[in-house]
Amino acid sequence: MSHKTDGNEFDRISRFFAPLASAGEGAPGLTNDAALFETAGARLVVTADALVAGVHFPEKESPELIAKKLLRVNLSDLAAMGAVPHACLLVLALPKEVDDDWLEAFSAGLGEDLGAFGVALVGGDMVATPGPLTLSLTLLGEAGEEGVMTRSGARLGDMVLVSGTIGDATLGLKVMNGELAGLDETAAGFLSARYRLPEPRLELGRRLAGMASAGMDISDGLVADLGHICEASSVGAGIDASRVPLSPAARTALVSDLSLMEAILSGGDDYELVFTAVPGREPEITALGEAIGLQLTAVGTILEGEGVRVEDGHGGEIVLNHTGYKHF
Repeated sequence: MSHKTDGNEFDRISRFFAPLASAGEGAPGLTNDAALFETAGARLVVTADALVAGVHFPEKESPELIAKKLLRVNLSDLAAMGAVPHACLLVLALPKEVDDDWLEAFSAGLGEDLGAFGVALVGGDMVATPGPLTLSLTLLGEAGEEGVMTRSGARLGDMVLVSGTIGDATLGLKVMNGELAGLDETAAGFLSARYRLPEPRLELGRRLAGMASAGMDISDGLVADLGHICEASSVGAGIDASRVPLSPAARTALVSDLSLMEAILSGGDDYELVFTAVPGREPEITALGEAIGLQLTAVGTILEGEGVRVEDGHGGEIVLNHTGYKHF
C-alpha cells in the first residue's frame, strides 16, 4: 500500500530518515543544522547542502557566485551550531552544456572563498546528468571550547533575537525577477546581492555558544525557522513584527508596498541567525554585537504552547498565509 505525505520537507525527514539516525548519537532525530561527533578528543561537526539550478540560483548565474553561495550556505549551518569550519567534500552533477570555461570560473570562485574562510577541499565526486545542474557540498568543522548551539534549548521567558537585517534576500529575489519596482539602483543592488551572496555569521555563532540557549540559521524564513526551534524545544514563541530589523533598502520597498511584510517575515535565504537567550544575558549580547560590528536585535519571547505568533506592535495578531519556504 502506498502512503502520501503533504510534501513538507521536515515531515518527510521525520518519517523516512529520522528513524535511520536513531542509532547514532551524533544527530538525534536529525533536528539540528549539523551532526556532532566525539572523535579522538575532538568534537567534529558535519553538515551537507545541495543547490539546484533554477531552484536555488538563476540558471544564468555566474559560476563564481554559484560556487561561493554553495560554500556559504553550508558555512551558515556551522555558524548556527557555533562551529569552526575546516574541510569540505564537493559533488558535481553536470549537464553537457557545462564546459571547461564554466568549471574554471567555478573553481576560481570556490578557491577564493575556501581561502577566505580557511576551508580545505579534501574530496568529492563528479558525474554527468541530463540536468539540471546540481551541486552538493559536505562541510566538516569542529566545536569550540564552549560547545555547540542546538535548536532544543529554548526555555520559557527566553528572549528571541536575530542578527543583521531580515527579509533582504527574499526582496532581492523579487528584484531579480522584476517583481519589485521603484527602488533606486543602489537599493536594488544591495537586495539582490544579499540573495546571491549570503554572509555566514561564523564569528557570531562561535561566540554565542555557551551564551545562547538555542539557535539556528534563517534559511527558510524567520517565522518558519523560529518554529523549528520551538518544535525542538517543545515551546511556543511570540514576535513583534515592528521590532524586526530592516535594512534601509527593505524599508524603502515596504513604504511602497506594505504587503511585502509577509514576505519579509517568511522569506528564506537571509542566512542570519535566530537565537534565544535568558533576559539576564542581554548586556553580554549587546556587547557582543558591538564587538563584532553586527546588529543583534530582540524581536520576541519564548512562550508556553507551540508555534509562532506574530504581532503588529499594538497587540494585534498578523496571520501569515505562508510561514516560510517549502522545498516540496
